[in-house]
Amino acid sequence: MTIPEYDLVVMGSGPAGQKAAIGTAKLRKTVAVVDHSSMIGGVCVHKGTIPSKTVREANLHLTGYRDRTVYGRSYSPNGTVSLKELAFRVQTIVERETNVIAAQFRRNDVTVYDGTAQFVDPNTIEVTGGDEMQRIRGRFILIAFGTRPARGADIPFDRSRILDTDDLTALERVPREAIVVGAGVVGLEYGSFFTALGTKVTIIDQRPSLLEFVDREIVDALSYHLRQRGTTFRLAEKESVVCHDAKRDQVFAELESGKRVHGDKLLYAVGRQGNADQLDLAAAGLSADARGRIQVNGFFQTKIAHIYAGGDVVGFPALASTSMEQGRLASCHMFGAPFEHSPQLFPYDLVLFESMEL
Repeated sequence: MTIPEYDLVVMGSGPAGQKAAIGTAKLRKTVAVVDHSSMIGGVCVHKGTIPSKTVREANLHLTGYRDRTVYGRSYSPNGTVSLKELAFRVQTIVERETNVIAAQFRRNDVTVYDGTAQFVDPNTIEVTGGDEMQRIRGRFILIAFGTRPARGADIPFDRSRILDTDDLTALERVPREAIVVGAGVVGLEYGSFFTALGTKVTIIDQRPSLLEFVDREIVDALSYHLRQRGTTFRLAEKESVVCHDAKRDQVFAELESGKRVHGDKLLYAVGRQGNADQLDLAAAGLSADARGRIQVNGFFQTKIAHIYAGGDVVGFPALASTSMEQGRLASCHMFGAPFEHSPQLFPYDLVLFESMEL
């Protein structure tokens, strides 16, 4: 059986993979993208940026939060906000964005393979989808398979009471009290969503201060407003035991300091795990660190010259905007296309990226 060959095979269809695929196709090269059809657009569209920002906007609208500048701080529309209303809005936007990306691939003659990818050798990818398996080859390969939520080994996740950030769509009602483990960008973002819906939130983090890489004036304003809305911070604390008390129907988190925190739900948001560990990197002569991240140079090229990586799988800053630029830059570098590169204009520049301990 003849194995299809392409100038570029992209593993993943998130911001980095999408922009690399389209950029390469516009150079009149043959391109294949491997991803599950249900995840076209990657985590950005289905689990991360698009859903979270949609929830934010729907939250502001349904709670009347923006209208308080006109009608006063106590203003609130009649009725309560239903998570079904938020979920419906999120699903509508996700479907629209997925269709936009799929149409873009079709217009640019990008071949999409539905399934999971693994390396067979440095140029050959095995695609498994359902009961079918096939192999494709690429002159160049871009790894852009993103991340999944990091999970503590001792945390009894059940998608009902104890959840990670990908499980939030499973919530059926707004909790009265919620515990958020992790005071990073994602934990604070979802914690603020809950407070806007009237939930009493406790945020736990083992670090002594919030968002150390962000301007202190912004962090002080953020923490002030969250406290004003009923948020309790437990900083320099680490959970030792998390459990669900079926009798009380509550979740409890015991801290190493001996304190005990309770709530209706617990959201575990302590970062993300790169998916590179699922790709059989050893077959390509590559490896990933303990968090599934791949080391790259300034052009997002791995130690194997024809294999590149971009997006969340290379680590910080793991933003949709920077991932798009990484994919574009990688595709230009592969095929010798001219490009301009201004990392100082990125939300987080490459100087910080290279110096930060990931």
